[in-house]
Amino acid sequence: MLGVVLSPAAVPDAVAARLQEFLRRMRVESTEYGPDAVALVDAAADTLIGGKRLRARFCHAGWAAVARMTDPDATEDVALWDLCAALEIFQSAALVHDDLIDNSDTRRGRPAAHRALEASHRESGWSGDPERFGRSAAILLGDLLVAWSDDLLESALAAHPHAARVRAEYARMRRDVTVGQFLDIAEESAWSVADDATHAERALRVASLKSARYSIVQPLVLGAALAGADDDQLDALRRFGHPIGMAFQLRDDVLGVFGDAAATGKPAGDDLREGKRTVLVAFTRERLTAEERHALDALLGDPLLDESRVASVRSTMRETGALSRLEELIASYADEAEDALAGARLDTTAMTGLRDLARAATVRSA
Repeated sequence: MLGVVLSPAAVPDAVAARLQEFLRRMRVESTEYGPDAVALVDAAADTLIGGKRLRARFCHAGWAAVARMTDPDATEDVALWDLCAALEIFQSAALVHDDLIDNSDTRRGRPAAHRALEASHRESGWSGDPERFGRSAAILLGDLLVAWSDDLLESALAAHPHAARVRAEYARMRRDVTVGQFLDIAEESAWSVADDATHAERALRVASLKSARYSIVQPLVLGAALAGADDDQLDALRRFGHPIGMAFQLRDDVLGVFGDAAATGKPAGDDLREGKRTVLVAFTRERLTAEERHALDALLGDPLLDESRVASVRSTMRETGALSRLEELIASYADEAEDALAGARLDTTAMTGLRDLARAATVRSA
């Protein structure tokens, strides 16, 4: 696919091809580890199956917006595809650890990595506790995927003229999402001593660090930096990407409560069972009496929350206007992103692709 100007729709296939080539090399290099290590390598490969390739798409879009500004016929090279693939591997690492933290049993309609490793232990007839093995192995699996992501990043940047800036942005992304993940789990406990009036603000901070910057802003900036973007171009992409990233996470929060399990690949209401203190929850609590807030708080975080009680929480979120208010916030973020592109020194065709990606990220059912 090199030497040809690709459409955004071709990005997932191009990235998949680079991932397969990388996995082939990793399997060859892993033979010296012995047969027991095969399970870990296979589990890592399994995490890379499926997904929307959202980060790769935004990375490619950021590159195109800058590269094709000066050369409309600029073609993708191996460095770009390896950077896109590295982002997808890092995303898999984040999901493995996220599912472990959240005690999620499924991911993309299949067993979560720690559950798959647990099943592998059981099927192999090994001694010891399969569940403990699965959780311990998943921690190491996530770490392996982070290492693989770095390996592929360095491969992409070998002798690249813009390597320093790309490395700096990638490092920032890793820091942001790690701190954001910590704040996410901290908020499940810290909310109880925080002023009720600050809950939405705190949830928005988590959304910014854990999702907006990591899922949208940094992939855009990384692609643009690889193409040699100047400070003004990077600033325009950041101002576009952050509100889209916020809208993306808020849409995720809606799907975590109201989503169709067949489309999302996770049981409906899982965010409630996990006790996620989202903006949707904060908006709901603002419209409740103290007694009603106490009743809602008692439901959040209950892993045995049944469908009837999930339905009750959904009704409350609708009746308080919290769901409508969140939809209005999502729409306002989309408008803010559109304003950021006005007058931006970016390729016009690529900007059309950016707008299409923005709609796909914020108006979705999975």
